[in-house]
Amino acid sequence: MAFNLSNNKQMQQNRESNKIDIIEKTTVIVGNITSQADFRIDGKVEGTISTSGKVVIGEEGIVSGKIVCENSDIAGTIKGNLDVSGILSLKSSARIEGEVIAGKLAVESGANVDASISMKGAKKMKALSSTEKTHSEKTA
Repeated sequence: MAFNLSNNKQMQQNRESNKIDIIEKTTVIVGNITSQADFRIDGKVEGTISTSGKVVIGEEGIVSGKIVCENSDIAGTIKGNLDVSGILSLKSSARIEGEVIAGKLAVESGANVDASISMKGAKKMKALSSTEKTHSEKTA
């Protein structure tokens, strides 16, 4: 089977766009990580992870710091801030401490969340005083 040059380039681009950076369980990283690739963390990271891709924290993964990403699946531990513009999925083994901002949130039974959670795009609600209520109410 033969491929012409344009097919080879297409295959290489597809492989590059599907790259996943893996931090295995024996690895400890102290510092900031900036990337456009997806990440899987089974080790320990102390610092900031910023990517336009997806971040997966395995059951043995621990992140102390801040994560900014598009989507995230968490089965491990996060101590710090988590800013997910898309979907945040917390698995049953997830342990979260800190502040969470997410576009959409899915939480499995058993996940331990000790964090303030804000949803992106959610409207801020304000309590009305009794005088504001009477002025805004209209009767038939």
